[in-house]
Amino acid sequence: MKIIRVQYTTTLEYATTNKENITKVMNELREMNRSDIKYGAYLLPDGKTFMHFDQFENEEAHQVLMGLESFKKFQTELKASTFEVEPKWELLSLVAASYDIFG
Repeated sequence: MKIIRVQYTTTLEYATTNKENITKVMNELREMNRSDIKYGAYLLPDGKTFMHFDQFENEEAHQVLMGLESFKKFQTELKASTFEVEPKWELLSLVAASYDIFG
């Protein structure tokens, strides 16, 4: 299992575009209906700080996400934007869960 948490702050002006790009990624993932990818993106109360929480059953599932055209567009446009706080990536290890993540 691979678990990744990413948090960053965009400008308030870019936040709407970022939300639209994230929604396109999520829509593409939903259409694929893969049970080995769990991905959520959240907006903090300031309206411009984003937190992504990704859970992959294995590295192959992670590579599926990385290969999506919508994800590539999201990443390219995000990198070209101005950050107020640069992305911080963290690899997490599951200790326990109250549900079966990949069941």
